[in-house]
Amino acid sequence: AGSYAFNLGTGVGYSVKDVIAAFEKVCGKQLPFVIDPRRPGDLPAVYANADRAKKELGFETVCDLEKMCEDAWRWQQYSRRNV
Repeated sequence: AGSYAFNLGTGVGYSVKDVIAAFEKVCGKQLPFVIDPRRPGDLPAVYANADRAKKELGFETVCDLEKMCEDAWRWQQYSRRNV
């Protein structure tokens, strides 16, 4: 009672490769990564269904993946300077 869970995603699934490419673009650096086989139990796709957030809160995401990565990178840079 009194607690609610809401998915605040876009409803669009992104691959790990999509996220890496977006971060590389916004930070201007090539990121090292290794592609390994899928682990037992890994799901082929996972993404948020944000219908409840829209219905109950009137909330909809407005940023695309690149903007989200840009904001995360900016926060990381800020937090590193202020430690």
